[in-house]
Amino acid sequence: MLNLTLRGVLGLVAVLVALAQGLAPAVAQTAATKTAWSVFSDGTPKECWGVSKPKKTVNTRDGKEVSVKRSDILLFVTFRPGQVGGETSFAGGYPFAQGSTVELVIDDQTFQMTTKGEYAWAMTPQDDVKVLAAMQKGAEATLTAHSAKGTQTKDTFSLAGFTAAMTEASSQCN
Repeated sequence: MLNLTLRGVLGLVAVLVALAQGLAPAVAQTAATKTAWSVFSDGTPKECWGVSKPKKTVNTRDGKEVSVKRSDILLFVTFRPGQVGGETSFAGGYPFAQGSTVELVIDDQTFQMTTKGEYAWAMTPQDDVKVLAAMQKGAEATLTAHSAKGTQTKDTFSLAGFTAAMTEASSQCN
């Protein structure tokens, strides 16, 4: 669900900067070692995130693989005190095509995410519940999106350690 406040954006920016600068271990509380997921918390009021970078990225235009410049590509789940469940989000690293959606495939389940700028969210809180349940059971998540310049991107994330990271992020915010 599209619910990113200025506070949320600033907290997310802090997470992105830490990841980009390789500072994640210094600011993260890792829920499980040797997994693809890290846990961060920040702010007043507090917000907590389970965050992962893709294990594979493929960019294509007109059916051919191309090299493109993208900022940080992240799949994350946000938790806030008093909020039931988490909010699934995706930072694609570029502005999405206006009016487009991001397709999220977790094993054999497919979901659509709404976009705004460089970010995508589950369409509804009910979709968040379904997405999070699928991610807990799944092995990997693949997100396919289209940029404003016509590039199709396909980012694949490991879900190894996802459940442990979400348990930690949720407990840090409640």
